[in-house]
Amino acid sequence: MEAFYALARLDYELLAKAVDWRALLEGRTSLLDVACGSGKFPEALRRHAGLGGVAELRYDLLDPSAFSLQEAAAELRPPFAEGVRYESTLEDLAPLAGPWDVVWATHALYALEPAKLPAAVERYRAAIAPGGVAFLAQGAADGHYLKVYAAFLEGVRGGEGTQYVSSDDLIAEMRAQGTEPEVRRIAYDHVVKAADTAVLEGYLQRCVFDDTVPLAQLLEAPVLGAYLERQRDGDVYRFHQEVDCVVLSPEGGSVRWTAAS
Repeated sequence: MEAFYALARLDYELLAKAVDWRALLEGRTSLLDVACGSGKFPEALRRHAGLGGVAELRYDLLDPSAFSLQEAAAELRPPFAEGVRYESTLEDLAPLAGPWDVVWATHALYALEPAKLPAAVERYRAAIAPGGVAFLAQGAADGHYLKVYAAFLEGVRGGEGTQYVSSDDLIAEMRAQGTEPEVRRIAYDHVVKAADTAVLEGYLQRCVFDDTVPLAQLLEAPVLGAYLERQRDGDVYRFHQEVDCVVLSPEGGSVRWTAAS
């Protein structure tokens, strides 16, 4: 995980800098972090979003993993105050839970089962309180997270397994359910030295959610090895990310984007 976040902290730093979070959070009192993971997004907001002086918000956590709920809760600092922990998937979140002034899901829904996508999007929409806003950040189909996993499934798993859900899938389902999200795409690279094999291995293993496959096998695998070779630029690897920031607000509100977006 630490090897992965040596690079992937950039994901959350850029999201923290892309939106005027202070303006978005002011006057709000409740927040739901969907598939909260290890709490890297609130950590990035504290470091990069200038939230000093924002009034306290109740920060509810949603994740099917009790370990992730504990890890994310440990990262909460003012203005975020831990609220309820929901050990659940998004689609199974209790119907009477919420709604919340702010809902976000940041690089959180890749492993969502395609058959459950409509239910998950429906519950996500229902979680937004009147006057509230939801912010989702997810890798696009033509970005590294989706491409590397597709190559891994084909080259290492023999075509077995289900491809990650992309931002394109989520946006299409939102539109199918009659909502038109505001979408802004950010693009950037994760860069790691080829000689830094510990970080490279840990990063790639986390990208494909399998820490049993060593770096040598990843680099030599059919399909995946060729993909990874194309990402090499001299003595570094450049993994290009295309990430969509997707905003929903039932009453037609918006977010204030910054120049960094």
